[in-house]
Amino acid sequence: MIKGLSIANVWVLDHDRAKEFYTGKLGLEVRTDMTMGDGGMRWLTVGAKDQPDLEITLMVPDAPALDPESAEALKKLVAKGVLGAGVFGTDDIHADYQTLKARGVEFVQEPQERPYGTEAIFRDDSGNWFSFTQRRENLDLGKDWSC
Repeated sequence: MIKGLSIANVWVLDHDRAKEFYTGKLGLEVRTDMTMGDGGMRWLTVGAKDQPDLEITLMVPDAPALDPESAEALKKLVAKGVLGAGVFGTDDIHADYQTLKARGVEFVQEPQERPYGTEAIFRDDSGNWFSFTQRRENLDLGKDWSC
C-alpha cells in the first residue's frame, strides 16, 4: 500500500546552478548527487533537514528522461516561468521572507494574507515559481473559502 510521497521532481535548466540555489539560498541539504552509469544521467536530490522522508529531484529536461523535442519544449516553459513547482511551508513567513530575500531569492509576491494563511511567491534560478506559505492555525478545512 502507498505510504506517502518520497521523491518529487522539479525541472531545472542547470544542475550546478540549481544545486547552489536550493542549498545556498533556500537552505536545503543535498541528499544525493551522482551520475548513473558511464555518461549517464545526473541524479541530484535535495531536501529539508527536518523532513528526511521527502526528496526533491533537480532534473534537467534531457535524454534519457525525455526525447529531444519534448526536452526543448519543457526547457522553454521552465525558462518562461510558467511552471509552478509546489509549496514550501514555514512557521515564520515574515522573518524567513526577509532571510531568503537577503540571500538573493527573487520574490514576485510579498507575503499576503489568504484564507489558508500567509503566502509569498518566489522563483528559483530556472524560472519555476513556488508558493511560500505559513498555514493559518486552526484552519477550518470544511469551510467554504470561495471568494
